[in-house]
Amino acid sequence: MKRHAPATARNSDPLAEVLGKELPETGLVLEIASGSGEHAVFMARRFPSLVWQPSDLDTAALASVDAWAEEAGLANLRPTIELDATLDEWPIENADAMVCVNMIHISPWRATIGLFAAANRILPPEAPLILYGPFTEPDVETAPSNVAFDESLRARNPAWGLRDVADLDDLAQANMLYRAARYPMPANNLTLVYRRALRHK
Repeated sequence: MKRHAPATARNSDPLAEVLGKELPETGLVLEIASGSGEHAVFMARRFPSLVWQPSDLDTAALASVDAWAEEAGLANLRPTIELDATLDEWPIENADAMVCVNMIHISPWRATIGLFAAANRILPPEAPLILYGPFTEPDVETAPSNVAFDESLRARNPAWGLRDVADLDDLAQANMLYRAARYPMPANNLTLVYRRALRHK
């Protein structure tokens, strides 16, 4: 039942350092595409004053997350919910923060569109949408390993691939979000923090 993702063990501490700067002190954190569930357990343990809501679309992933959660026995870790980021309606109406790790490049672009639309819909003003993974950037040379990774992703599925930060910024603006921070991470990854803008009257 339990899955193990080696990359999770490597990036959990660096990611937690960033989350400690960007997450609210209390409230509900919605994690999109929780995968194996190891991040959910690690972060719920690291941030006991936050309630962690894992989610995924894959049935095996949902089972893995719940297996890790049952073993951990953390009061602030909720049961997993099934969530398809491409849909207009999500099974959760409000969250105080959203975290999405390593999903955008292994899903169709419409999933990213749905992610930003949901952030506009369910986050309060100034709440964060935090993305982690490999990206391309304008005027920044892409690491050879990321170029090769992008090619392998597109060979597996033409709808997949590394997304450009400029495109994410445009999508954010269209959904009343703005990029508040950019953190270089290990293995040529980035953490990008977008926040809900205050609505203009």
